[in-house]
Amino acid sequence: MDIIRLLVADDHALFREGLVALFSANQDIELIGEAANGGEAITLAERLQPDVILMDINMPGGNGIFATRKILHASPTIGIIMVTMLEDDASVFNAMRAGTRGYVLKGAQHEELLQTIRAVANGQALFGSPIATRIMNFFQNIEADLGDTLPEDVFPELTSRELEVLNLIAQGVNNNQIAETLVISDKTVRNHITSVFSKLQVADRASAIIRARNAGLGNSK
Repeated sequence: MDIIRLLVADDHALFREGLVALFSANQDIELIGEAANGGEAITLAERLQPDVILMDINMPGGNGIFATRKILHASPTIGIIMVTMLEDDASVFNAMRAGTRGYVLKGAQHEELLQTIRAVANGQALFGSPIATRIMNFFQNIEADLGDTLPEDVFPELTSRELEVLNLIAQGVNNNQIAETLVISDKTVRNHITSVFSKLQVADRASAIIRARNAGLGNSK
């Protein structure tokens, strides 16, 4: 039986103690370290090289999102799971963009947490039921919004994603906001914009906005 080497990063000692008791009853999981803040999590992850890290979002000394980015930059094979009270869209998608492979609410059943740890240790991504529902609703809402606001036959030379980006540009949305809305990286946004400018043969953002608005894009609800 392969043992899953686990690091826990959470600033609440009582929560960590509860996890210690939980994992002691499961022979396939070994708790190898505890961190009380983001800085400690980064240091211990580099030194211990765990298979999986349970990471809280709100911690002193660098929050869990920042710590996740730093850890995965140095050790991309480590699986990181957010275990937090936060279930708003911003927290969920910021965690996903940082590279987490799981997101479990602190009120979840122990079996759900254990299942997520084992899945992530095996290279999978698994998100708790409330989070999975939130993700599906988010993308359904985006699809519905785009279906209502984008004309069907404008700029056929653009891909559907490039058209989405152009529509947001025409609304005056900046690159960071486009990345958050479409759940893609800033670099991917820049690549799409470069492609859009090339295909539309425009030199800058202002020219692209004029072309897009003349074609009926840029209407926001």
